[in-house]
Amino acid sequence: MAGGPGKPGGESGAARGTAGSPGARVAVVTGAARGIGELLVRGLSRRGLRVALVGLEPERMREVADSLPGPALVLPADVTDPAAMREAARRVRGEFGRVDVVVANAGVATGGPFAESDDATWRRVIEVNLIGSAATCRAFLPDLLESRGYFLQVASLAAIVSAPMMTAYCASKSGAEAFAHALRAEVGHRGVDVGVAYLSWTDTDMVRGADEDPALGRGRSKLPWPANRTYPAGPAVDRLLAGIERRAAHVYGQRWLRGMQALRPLMPTVLGTVAKREMRRLPPSPAGGPPPGLVGAGGAADERSRARPEPGRGPAPGPAPESGRESAPGTAPQPAPEG
Repeated sequence: MAGGPGKPGGESGAARGTAGSPGARVAVVTGAARGIGELLVRGLSRRGLRVALVGLEPERMREVADSLPGPALVLPADVTDPAAMREAARRVRGEFGRVDVVVANAGVATGGPFAESDDATWRRVIEVNLIGSAATCRAFLPDLLESRGYFLQVASLAAIVSAPMMTAYCASKSGAEAFAHALRAEVGHRGVDVGVAYLSWTDTDMVRGADEDPALGRGRSKLPWPANRTYPAGPAVDRLLAGIERRAAHVYGQRWLRGMQALRPLMPTVLGTVAKREMRRLPPSPAGGPPPGLVGAGGAADERSRARPEPGRGPAPGPAPESGRESAPGTAPQPAPEG
């Protein structure tokens, strides 16, 4: 990536485990333990950026950080906790001295009929995918204003096409998209660029978990081509990395998603008509069965983190770690990656 004022990129990463060159750009990625977030961290590090990994699975993030070619900081934190995210921003500032790129990637999902959904699980999807993105931005926006940096909101095809059996996820991603568009209009004159990344069904733990859910898997099989395919994560992430380099307003993980924007006004009518037929064909949910939970390994990590006692959910206050590969002590994990 080319460097320059307010541009992602810069000097090569410093020796393993050090803070790196003061001029090297810094990227923060939430949901960095696995999936799209992990691949973004790897790609940004290869391009010479120092990276901060924010997520709910500290051991896994440490493994990722230890395998990177450049400096990395591990910060276990829950993106829905404003205090934890403010502390994470303070730690990144203390360790690296700046923030140039922030990727709001953390996300969770659940599926099934809204009438049968668990209220707490449904709300959690909104909290992580929408409120968590706003909390991430609020914590790091002062740094982005200072560096004239770039904020990328990872959205989804679900922000363009609202599908049945995915009310929480579609609502959260539509909201996150709208948040990013509004933010772009607010901060553009101050040198901060804001982008939205769109992904279709991409091969991550979240999507594999969704396919294991009977209702979601069956519903997805009824989608028309090309929306019924699962796409490899690597090429999608390469497109996101190119979008970060360009500071793009819109980034499409799969090229055909760009064309969906033109069809957007038609989607509610088309989908409403088709869904009436398809929903009648779905078998009823088992009587007395538990409501659907969060899908995938990242969803399981989120549920485990919320089952723990409240104290220690975010990065504990204290001096920035000496090593660029250390994590904040006394911290606990964060929401799953998008994709």
